[in-house]
Amino acid sequence: MKTGIFGGTFNPIHIAHLRIAEEIRDMFGLARIIFVPAATPPHKPLADNLSFECRFHMVKMATKSNQFFTVSDIEGKRQGKSYSIDTLHLFRELYPGDELFFIMGGDSFAEFSSWKQYTAIFNCCNIVAITRPGVEIASLREALPVDIAHDFCYYEAEKRLAHKSGYSVYYIAGTQLDISSTAIREMVKIGRSIKYLVPETVEQYIHQQRIYLDAR
Repeated sequence: MKTGIFGGTFNPIHIAHLRIAEEIRDMFGLARIIFVPAATPPHKPLADNLSFECRFHMVKMATKSNQFFTVSDIEGKRQGKSYSIDTLHLFRELYPGDELFFIMGGDSFAEFSSWKQYTAIFNCCNIVAITRPGVEIASLREALPVDIAHDFCYYEAEKRLAHKSGYSVYYIAGTQLDISSTAIREMVKIGRSIKYLVPETVEQYIHQQRIYLDAR
């Protein structure tokens, strides 16, 4: 079975997240995509200090209508910072027979060498890097750290790097929806409408709970 792992702070989850996940699911024939909200991001402080529980609840509401989407609270249950390599090892144990596809933004892949044990990630799953408006990787091969480039073969026609482990790195240009969680949070704070940027249930929850006004 092919399983997608889509991690992020989802602060809040929005339409672009959902569309990216659906396009990747369709493109690679994934049986499911598991959204994994981060509890304590290792690279930067969580904006507005919004609780894991609030963000997890919003992701559950946003994905409920898609039978191929599910949500995991695996990082909320684990103490300490939410490192991707630890999460992926847990999913390898939970689904030993699955082929994993780790979904991330192209901007994150460009900074991949700063991640904890990043070289080990290439040995346990495929990676799907997605273009984002305003952020583009000119060359997938050039984005690799020099010290590990020899571990890959590049297939230009497929925009794919094949790792010696048998897994691959794909660079995909999905539908370019210029929506960001940062902009949504700022719009809420100044009283602007966020309708059609997030699912309706998420919009209602944000307003009812005064999220980003009384962040907690």
